[in-house]
Amino acid sequence: MPQTSRPRRLLALATDNWPARAYLTAVGVSVAAMFVAPESPVAAGPLILTAPLSLLSVILPFGPGTEGSLQAVAVGSWTVWLLLCALVNAAVLGALAKRSTTTTTTTPPTRTSTSTSTSTSTSTHTRARARLRTLLAPAADNWPARAYLAVVATSLAFFLCAEYVLADPGFAGIWPLMATAPAGFLAFLLPTSSPLVFAGASALCGLANAVLLGHLAHRLRVPEAHPAT
Repeated sequence: MPQTSRPRRLLALATDNWPARAYLTAVGVSVAAMFVAPESPVAAGPLILTAPLSLLSVILPFGPGTEGSLQAVAVGSWTVWLLLCALVNAAVLGALAKRSTTTTTTTPPTRTSTSTSTSTSTSTHTRARARLRTLLAPAADNWPARAYLAVVATSLAFFLCAEYVLADPGFAGIWPLMATAPAGFLAFLLPTSSPLVFAGASALCGLANAVLLGHLAHRLRVPEAHPAT
């Protein structure tokens, strides 16, 4: 039985379903808007839509603003990196869409139970805990998601240390914001100035990103089934 390589499976996940294609269309529109209005806030659209991976380019010493003889190389490498980030994010959406389809088609209908109210309540709580563990399992059962969570934890530890230990925290909050983007922007918009609330919300956003990344890792690890010929 032939097996598809991981790059091809990644490309397939990023292009063979409507959520992934809609996302790639939005990225393409944002890139066009960046060229039309490079001085407006919409110019940051591609960077935000392809976060968090695309935000890693912020720490590089070159990029679209590079001048001189390396300008073409810098812009070209940044464009390739942005495309790869978009494909990875689209593949994450594709993996989530495929999982939802598989769950819908393979889950048998549930039957009503005739147990007492006490046993029913206990069974409900047990099923809820089991579902929560199943939901969060992709965030910890593969090395890409675990490595990502380590990055999030490091950024949060640095942020809290800067807020409560250092005399001048500066812009320490930018690191958890970058690590947990794009969901992390919701934590930044919370109507509170408490560092603990921001850290807790960022941690939840990072956990959500890790779950999505784990789903992608599972899809890339398990080869697609091909019909026998």
